[in-house]
Amino acid sequence: MTNDEIRMTKEAPIPNVESLALNRAGHYSAFELRHSFVIRKFVIRHSACLFLLSSHLALAESPRPTLPPEQRTNGRQTLSAVSPLKPLTLGCTARMESVLGRPICTATIVGADGYLLTKASEVPDLDKARVRFADGRTAALREVHREVRLDLVLAQAVGVTGLRAVSFGAAKPLTLGQWLCSTAEAGREPRIGIVSAQRRRIPGTGAALGIRMDEKTPKEVKGVRIIGIASESPAEIAGLQENDVLLNIAGEAVAQYRRVHELVNKRQPGEIIEVRYLRKDKEETCRVRLASRTKVLQNWEGEDFANGGISLRSDNFPEVLQHDIPLLPTDMGGPVATLEGKIVGINIARVDRVTTFALPVEAFWSEVQKWMQADRHPPKAVLVK
Repeated sequence: MTNDEIRMTKEAPIPNVESLALNRAGHYSAFELRHSFVIRKFVIRHSACLFLLSSHLALAESPRPTLPPEQRTNGRQTLSAVSPLKPLTLGCTARMESVLGRPICTATIVGADGYLLTKASEVPDLDKARVRFADGRTAALREVHREVRLDLVLAQAVGVTGLRAVSFGAAKPLTLGQWLCSTAEAGREPRIGIVSAQRRRIPGTGAALGIRMDEKTPKEVKGVRIIGIASESPAEIAGLQENDVLLNIAGEAVAQYRRVHELVNKRQPGEIIEVRYLRKDKEETCRVRLASRTKVLQNWEGEDFANGGISLRSDNFPEVLQHDIPLLPTDMGGPVATLEGKIVGINIARVDRVTTFALPVEAFWSEVQKWMQADRHPPKAVLVK
C-alpha cells in the first residue's frame, strides 16, 4: 500500500468489501470505489501469501516418499539381482551350532572332503559343537589347526564327503564403494553392502574379564575382590559374582588387581583360562572364556545389546577388509564375494551395526592350503631299528 492509501484508510472506517452500500444514484462513491480497490488488492496479496505459506506447511508436514521394504538395499527385489551368486556363497557355507542346536557361527567349506574354516574364538572347544549343512545333514567336528593370530580354525566334518568347496579369488583390486555379497542367518540368506574403508591392520587392545576390582579383603586372605561385573561379560557367563575374591588366575596367585589385569590383558579374546576364587569362605574354580576389551566396554555401556551384539574378538588382525553388509556375530566365518562371483575373504568380526571386518584372502589362504595338505598327507612313520 502507498502512503496515500494508508492515510485514506486511517481517515475513514473500513467498510465490509462484500456489502458496500450504493449511493442514492445507485452507484458507488469515488471513495468507496477507490477504497474497495485498495482493500481488494490488500486481501488478494495477503491471500496469495497465506496460500503459499499453507502450501509450504503442507509439504513440510507430509512424509517424504520412501522406498518400499522390498526395494531397499537388502529387500527382496534387490536381492533377486544377486541370486546367481547363491551357489557360490550360500552353497559353500555351513552352520556351526551347539549340540542343542543353538547357532554359534558360520563356516566356509574349503574342501570337498569336509574341511571347514571358521572363526576360532567362537568355537574354543569343537568337541562341544557340530556342523549342519544346507541339506540338513549334521556331523561331528575334528580340529585340524587353530591359528590364534588370524582367529581362524580349520576343522573337518567327520565322515562327510562330496561337498561344494569355495573358490577364492584375489581381494587386492577391490576399491572403496565396490559392492560385495555375503551370507546371513547362519548361511541361509544373502546380504549385500559395499567396501566401506581402506584395508588396514587392526591393533589389539587385549582381553578382559569384565569386572571391577579392589584389594579390600580380610587380612587372612590374599586376593582381589570383585566389586562389579559387566552384563553378559565373560565373568558373568562363567558364574563369578560380586564380592568373590580372586585367588588364582591361569595358575598364578594374585594379590593385586594390577596383576589380574596383566595376566588377562596379555591373552587373546576367546582363550579359556581357569580362575580360582573364594566365595563365603569356600574355594571354588571356574573356566572363563575371555572377550575383547572393546566388547566388554560396550556391554558395560549397554551398546552391545542395542546394536545386535559384537564379536567376542574384534581386533588384533594383521589386515582386514571393512564392509557395511548387515550381519550378526553368528554370521562370522562366512565368505565374502564380489558381484562377479569371486570369493575375496572371510568375515571375521562384527564390530558394530554398520561395520564388519573380513580377512582378505591374501592374509590366510596360502596358509590354510598348507594345513589341509599336511593333514591329508601326514608324515609316514619311520621304523627305527
